[in-house]
Amino acid sequence: MLRSTLGRLFARLAVAGALIAAGAAQAASCPVHYLDGRAPEIRNQKLATSTRELCYGVFGVVHSGVTRTPLWSAEHVSAANLKRAQGLDRDDKFHAEQRLPRGQRAELSDYARSGFDRGHLAPNANMPDRRTQRESFSLANMVPQDRDHNRHIWAPIEGAVRTMAKKEGELYVITGPAFLGSSLKKVGNVIVPSHMYKVVYSPRQKLAAAWFTENRADAPINVVPVAELERIVGIELLPSLSTREKERMLRLPKIKQRKNRS
Repeated sequence: MLRSTLGRLFARLAVAGALIAAGAAQAASCPVHYLDGRAPEIRNQKLATSTRELCYGVFGVVHSGVTRTPLWSAEHVSAANLKRAQGLDRDDKFHAEQRLPRGQRAELSDYARSGFDRGHLAPNANMPDRRTQRESFSLANMVPQDRDHNRHIWAPIEGAVRTMAKKEGELYVITGPAFLGSSLKKVGNVIVPSHMYKVVYSPRQKLAAAWFTENRADAPINVVPVAELERIVGIELLPSLSTREKERMLRLPKIKQRKNRS
């Protein structure tokens, strides 16, 4: 069973992972991408095994060598960068992340003929230039995502964030997978997340909230307080805010979903 396999992987990598996590997963090497310069803090220590922080031009990720996916991506999304991104043609150059050890990273072959999309956490459409666009196509910024979910649930959520950022001027966004339950799947060596989430914080309103949804077609889209999401995923996503602040809700746009197909 995959759940027991995951347990063995966590145990095997625990020593090396503890050393890496102590220096990487708790302290932000690229604080500009995080609210108040503070990266999320892992509370479920199983998730801290074999993590590495990777910094890119306009986003950062913390990557898990166990799941071979990011645990989250972080973006400071600005209206100015989104304006620069408009009209930039998409250039699909997916690639393995060379900064990661071969035994801990996803390869293009993992996704080949899997039936799953290579789903961005930090979206390509947020990237303001060719360099950052190429960075967004690193597999360290990807999770295996249900194709219908990616196109018809996640893409509208990403679009809603861009619309909000243009109105607000700036947003801090944390996007990640959740690995919940006992029936997780794999594509190649990569663990398929059971759920996806996107946390949005508005500096202007000083409020946050999150979308949280299963990684499947026609999944309901839930809007939850950040404090509740943190309890579910075992990560303190906005550590500079108090629990009380994280229980207050930013009003997120309602995402129009397709009707269930018969």
